[in-house]
Amino acid sequence: MPLYEYACQKCEHTFEALVFNGEKPECPECQSKKLEKLLSVPAQGKVEEGGLPMSCPPDGSPCSKPWCQRN
Repeated sequence: MPLYEYACQKCEHTFEALVFNGEKPECPECQSKKLEKLLSVPAQGKVEEGGLPMSCPPDGSPCSKPWCQRN
């Protein structure tokens, strides 16, 4: 069940829609099926101090995380 973002070419409304088995969504504002699928940008996760949550220190020392391959 992918979630896609669309822009209506008739009324320029933008919206997101769950698309099941290749069905064609329609604009919730004007019911047009003339839609442009937009490129959605993934949400950025919360970054803790020190970089990405799964990153090791840049100096090459072990980070003591369970996934660290330098331990």
